[in-house]
Amino acid sequence: MNLLIKSATISDPGSPFYQQVADVLIEKGQIVKIAKKISADVETFDARGKYLSPGFFDLNCNIGELGLETKEDLKTGTLAAASGGFTGVALMPNTQPPVHSKAEIEYLMNRAKNNLVDVFPLGAISHKREGKDLAEMYDMYQSGAKAFTDGNRPVQDAGLMERALLYTKGFEALVLSYPEDTAIAGKAKVHEGEVSTLLGMKGIPSLAEELMVARDLYLAEYTGSKIHFTTISTERSVSLIKEAKKKGLPVTCDVAVHHLLLTDEALMGFDSQYKVKPPLRTKKDVKALLAGLKDGTIDAITSQHTPHEVEFKNVEFEVAEFGMIALQTAFSIALQAGLPVDMIVQKMSVNPRKILGLDVPVITEGNEANLVIFDENADWTFDKANNKSKSYNSPFMGQKLKGSILLTINNNKLFKS
Repeated sequence: MNLLIKSATISDPGSPFYQQVADVLIEKGQIVKIAKKISADVETFDARGKYLSPGFFDLNCNIGELGLETKEDLKTGTLAAASGGFTGVALMPNTQPPVHSKAEIEYLMNRAKNNLVDVFPLGAISHKREGKDLAEMYDMYQSGAKAFTDGNRPVQDAGLMERALLYTKGFEALVLSYPEDTAIAGKAKVHEGEVSTLLGMKGIPSLAEELMVARDLYLAEYTGSKIHFTTISTERSVSLIKEAKKKGLPVTCDVAVHHLLLTDEALMGFDSQYKVKPPLRTKKDVKALLAGLKDGTIDAITSQHTPHEVEFKNVEFEVAEFGMIALQTAFSIALQAGLPVDMIVQKMSVNPRKILGLDVPVITEGNEANLVIFDENADWTFDKANNKSKSYNSPFMGQKLKGSILLTINNNKLFKS
């Protein structure tokens, strides 16, 4: 793949060309020259007024393969990722069977070979994600698993979480905690507050998340292990993690992009497309999450892409499944939440890879081209015609959004949106 990118504004904090406007010449998937002006007899893309950054990386992506391919398979999932500017995704083990042994890890990695989007399956902490016995974590690590999580099932047993942290410390793997105390959350569907009272629905209190954050911080401190919290959503969670970081604990965390924009007030119409978990919280929580991103407490932004067939979402709110598709809209939602481009690049391109211990692509001569070109000012409409996912459970379907992904480049391949 040969391409000359003209007059792009380079947004890459690790690049010697950071914040400069330059031409970038790519030959056979490698950046061979960066200069103010380049002439070459290859395909040319005019990027004047547009940004060039390392490709985005998603730490929390759900794709149905294995076993749930009617929701999403690797082909459609990675196509949606490329369309959204992602050149790498970490796959949650929420499949049937779950990703709890090296066989599933190796299958997914083999299936994802020669793809524009790099795929990193995460292994389950517990066998069958049942929260009882540790899964074959070292075998999965040897086969390519970079981190371990029970996905959308929190590890309720503190002893099991302690053993997981101690065990993975031996080979320097990462444990991801989805913080929710199910005994407190119960079977509730929305955030506990004024909106849940007005709707006459049982609520999930913020305490359900915050107790688990506090517990796992204590466990990480006791074991001396690193830990990552995924999709935190409350003001107090941000505060607890901020305090832990000040103490020097090796803790990181991320936030789902929709929690930076939407609040529980969106549920007033009982629209199941807004039903997610953790649930949409309050304006106060959103404000704290945005502040946490700005002060460095929150390290990364995820899409939490969760596809569902129509029969699981277009039903009564109470029985609808949790989750929305978001790979194609994540960048636009982050912009709509008021985040500047440089912060989005840091939180969606650089930090996610650092958290998983992966090489961070740098825009410099001699490196492989792992890039996304985007226009923060361009308007586009997300609809069924340009949706690349098998599913279309998104509250942003049919809406005009700001911030368009133009080109995604990786592994000597190019995707044009």
